[in-house]
Amino acid sequence: MNSKDLFTSAATYFDLMEGSDKTQVVTVFTPDAKVFDDGRSYTGHNEILGWLTGPASEFTIISTCIASSRTEDVAVAIIRLEGNFPGSPVDLRHEFTRSTTGLISSLQITA
Repeated sequence: MNSKDLFTSAATYFDLMEGSDKTQVVTVFTPDAKVFDDGRSYTGHNEILGWLTGPASEFTIISTCIASSRTEDVAVAIIRLEGNFPGSPVDLRHEFTRSTTGLISSLQITA
């Protein structure tokens, strides 16, 4: 994935999502971070971990970054997901907000 336009924690998020241990992904989020995905919100490490090991890992996928951009504290990546899920392939917009610590304070995923 080409993540040169993303800040470090957002690029690391995608690297870790491609790994087999999704529990490591939570390390790039602040303790009170919020994730919005598929009409639901997840707040804090425990809820985000539940999302990572549940809905975010339900299907086998291949992801390709088709566009990315960033400002100082916001990074956006358009990711094409292909896999064994209904509606494949789909392009999803991932908008990351970076905290003052450099970790992700919010992630909003939309179609």
